[in-house]
Amino acid sequence: MSRKLQPGRLIAATHNKGKVAELKDLFEPLGFEVVSAVELQLEEAEETELTFEGNALIKARAAAQATGAPALSDDSGLEVTALGGMPGVHTAIWAGEPRDFYVAMEKVERELQAIDATDRSARFVSCLAVAWPDGHEETFRGEIEGTLTWPPRGEMGFGYDPVFVPFGHEVTFAELEPAQKHSMSHRAVAFDKLKKALL
Repeated sequence: MSRKLQPGRLIAATHNKGKVAELKDLFEPLGFEVVSAVELQLEEAEETELTFEGNALIKARAAAQATGAPALSDDSGLEVTALGGMPGVHTAIWAGEPRDFYVAMEKVERELQAIDATDRSARFVSCLAVAWPDGHEETFRGEIEGTLTWPPRGEMGFGYDPVFVPFGHEVTFAELEPAQKHSMSHRAVAFDKLKKALL
């Protein structure tokens, strides 16, 4: 049974500035004060699960327990069909430390060229997890299909956005205005499900 999320303080359990900005855009108009794990100096939880849902819950649980407030986290990534769904849950790891998504995008392109892939279809997946301090938790999954392009195009967005062209469009996520991307992204799809269930 879904539990209603009451407007007020909501912890964004992420250290990714791009995700924090998107979550603020989605939640603040609804009366939430979105405070990020970075602002609260929370340690990054180690992502040890093999699914987006599992990793999202790890981060949300840790933030809820540390702060005593409901926490929201997003685990998301790029699944490339010709690479068997990789990088998937390892999407951020492919960018190395410190995270350089240009390196990660190049790695995806190199792997596709190495197998002479003609199928350049891919999907972005987002799983939003909400955890309450008393242990109640819920997850919501969103996906958007598209194709990969090379070289990268666009200055907006983050992560793999410059190489992802959503179906029905001719521009990459990084070339779309943020408001347009937010209205259709994998995170927006997951957020829509969350909104219907929890708000």
